[in-house]
Amino acid sequence: MNAVTEKKQSVAHSGKDGRWIVRTRILRLGYLLFDGSIIGIIIALVGLLYVFQYGGQVVKQQEDKLQLPESSIIKTSDGTTLRMIPLPGSGYRHSAELEEMPALLINTFLAVEDRRFYSHQGLDYKGISRAFLNNIVDMDLSEGGSSITQQLARNLYLNRNKNVIRKLNEASIALALERQLSKQEILGLYLNQIYMGRGQYGVKAAAERYFGVSDLKKLEIWQIATLAGIPKGPSIYNPVDNSTLSKTRSNLVLQIMLDQGLITNKQMLEARDKQYHPPAANREEVIGVHYVDATLKEAAQITGKSVEELRTGGYTIVTGLDIKAQQALEQAFLKGSSFPPDGKDQQVEAAMTIMDHRTGEVVALIGGREQNEGSLNRATIDARQPGSSFKPIIDYGPALESGKYSPNSILSDRKYAYGNYVPENLNGVYQGQITMSRALQKSVNAPAVWLLKQVGISSARQFAAKLGIVLTEEDNHLSIALGGLHNGVSPLKMTQAYGVFANGGKFNEAHMVRTIMDSKGKVVYSHLSESQQVILQRTAEAMTMMLRNVVNEGTGKKAQMNRPVAGKTGTTQLDLPGVSKKANRDLWFVGYTSEWTAAVWMGFDRTNKDNYMTEGSGKAAALFSTVMSKALSGY
Repeated sequence: MNAVTEKKQSVAHSGKDGRWIVRTRILRLGYLLFDGSIIGIIIALVGLLYVFQYGGQVVKQQEDKLQLPESSIIKTSDGTTLRMIPLPGSGYRHSAELEEMPALLINTFLAVEDRRFYSHQGLDYKGISRAFLNNIVDMDLSEGGSSITQQLARNLYLNRNKNVIRKLNEASIALALERQLSKQEILGLYLNQIYMGRGQYGVKAAAERYFGVSDLKKLEIWQIATLAGIPKGPSIYNPVDNSTLSKTRSNLVLQIMLDQGLITNKQMLEARDKQYHPPAANREEVIGVHYVDATLKEAAQITGKSVEELRTGGYTIVTGLDIKAQQALEQAFLKGSSFPPDGKDQQVEAAMTIMDHRTGEVVALIGGREQNEGSLNRATIDARQPGSSFKPIIDYGPALESGKYSPNSILSDRKYAYGNYVPENLNGVYQGQITMSRALQKSVNAPAVWLLKQVGISSARQFAAKLGIVLTEEDNHLSIALGGLHNGVSPLKMTQAYGVFANGGKFNEAHMVRTIMDSKGKVVYSHLSESQQVILQRTAEAMTMMLRNVVNEGTGKKAQMNRPVAGKTGTTQLDLPGVSKKANRDLWFVGYTSEWTAAVWMGFDRTNKDNYMTEGSGKAAALFSTVMSKALSGY
């Protein structure tokens, strides 16, 4: 074989090898593409399965998310809004049905947020594609292309992190919402759920906050444009935080409204000329913190719902609160001169309640000198010893009711030992005999204990129960004659009890709540005042006469006003070694006019050798006079 032949054979052989290598590489690439396609299909199928399943599970497991929490409202006796209860996180929401919203408001939000809302099934693919291309150009995830349904899904179930997994979950939930809810339901949820800045959720809360408009159909075009512009950036486009940016944004919305044929050019120009002015605040000061606390607790007992459910259920609770009385009460509590000096490491505390004894409605209440949300409400806690203010309830009232005694009856005023119990008069003076009226007027101890012994503890306890104060078995002893109770009593209970004397012997349960309406305006509770004649009218009249003498000539002189006042002071002493004999633990005054009954308590939360009072119950009587004189002025 010559060289030429060998060369030809070599070239032919190498050509075959080259073609074989090319074919092999093509086959390998084909296999890789095939495998990649299979894997891609599997991933796509898994992704589709995930999208289809995930959202449905989330919506099913968290159905409560579709029930939007709504701020409840507490109203005063004249219908004035006392407080809108903040939601968890300090936001406010007032829901509204779509029928309550003007068509222009709804259509404007659709034009700005999701023009294809009624044509897609939760995902606006055109919007997503546009946002995807813009994000590629901008090299970030600044644009989302989210439909209204996606926004609702994100706001209800997800956080605001911008990543692929969150967007996938958002899409999945949006599709699930579209399967479960109608378009109208989704739109209604969105317009009530969307954050509108300044702690306001939903268009109704925003309209009330920014414009003072509660009826959404009374919104003007420029106001609708302002509201529709806020969701893009709630913190920068709301008119309160940045009126300039808000104006710019609303002008853009007005142009969209024009382009979509929602308004005319003339209407747009007129709307652009409007200038924003914040509505006058309904109330500059927050009042009734303790009253609201007591109201919610009472409403919980009435309805069987938790306080949290009542706070976030959109309820409207109408109370018996009188704004003038509550303001008089709170203003008096701001003055340090109204109270005894503070202790070494504690402030003297106080509580006061005022009730209309004719109905039982509590017209004003304060539970302490610090009027903060969640602070201790001393007005409603049965924890303090009432001292001599308890004598009408446990000693003199039962005696009068028995028919065996009158205000002029002669009582024993001697120092007796009742077993180990030896009550003493504060001044150490005993007259031997004294009239009932005089004994009450001067708050003499010995006759009160003697009288309880004559009437009987059982009869006296039954009488107290008729006034709303139920004593325990531990109170079966004569020291209750001077207000020595096992559990103590609250100012509210004392007010309720004295209210029977003020109301001719008729009992009305002390209450804050007048009516409760749900978020739809349906009345779910209405208090029915049922005055019950629990003691004889002559008993109540005789007691009133004696209690007026206490104020006119006895220990309660500092409670005098420009109208007749009946009432009783009360003091409990602190008995500790090394402490002054004038040291007091509790100071009381409970009294009434023809209109209202009130109780005042003063003392330390923890009375000890470093924290006690040396002033007497005249301080409590003086506070009663100060508050009631101002609260009742004009009545």
